[in-house]
Amino acid sequence: MEVKKALVTGASSGIGKDIAIYLSKLGYDLILVARREEKLLEIKDMLKTNVKTICLDLTVEENCYKLYELTKKYNVDILINNAGFGDFGKFYETDIDKELNMINLNIKALHILTKLYIKDMVNKNNGYILNVGSMASFAPGPLMSTYYATKSYVLRLTEGISKELKYSNSNVKISVLCPGPVDTEFNRVANVNFSIKPLSSEFVAKYAVDKLLDGKCIIIPGVMMKLGHFFSRFLSDNALAYIIYRNQKNKTKKVK
Repeated sequence: MEVKKALVTGASSGIGKDIAIYLSKLGYDLILVARREEKLLEIKDMLKTNVKTICLDLTVEENCYKLYELTKKYNVDILINNAGFGDFGKFYETDIDKELNMINLNIKALHILTKLYIKDMVNKNNGYILNVGSMASFAPGPLMSTYYATKSYVLRLTEGISKELKYSNSNVKISVLCPGPVDTEFNRVANVNFSIKPLSSEFVAKYAVDKLLDGKCIIIPGVMMKLGHFFSRFLSDNALAYIIYRNQKNKTKKVK
């Protein structure tokens, strides 16, 4: 029996790392992608299934195509588009180069990889893709405007593709993970502390994979986030933006 294979981007820490660990427990061979080789090798040593590590910076467009060329022979069954980061601050004060890299990673890399791998999955009529969004996907995000906008793209792209697959009677499934605060390196990279207690990345990773394999399109871990999303439907975008702005002001920049 052929062992199934999963590819995880942003696999060196946080949700990506814990998704890799959980998929290995489920028996999947893994292709782990990140920029930090030493972190990938540490994770590889922890896992019982076969693991291939690939060090690439996916903010570089050419590397997205390179990744596909390096891995298409493995007949990937699950693609986890987890790589991404955020930034905190007023739009007119934040660094444009960091924001453009964010757009390249959060949007362009995810788009390219989804496009390339989904074609193979559709041709064999089987496969799963998990795009990692955020609760930020559902609203405008003053003080994290670029990050919220990128995650909105992830949500809408995934929802649209999901309907295309459904109406084509395809067995391929695509999902978007929309967590609230998670205890990962995101805080350090984005220069923030969350104002509410984050979920563990282990819980979020397991929940996400289980729901992905169940075929659920929009995956929101945690009761509080589910309730927040439900009640936010009754608010205007203007009201949501005000609430988010007040909440964002409670986030404090971490000392570098």
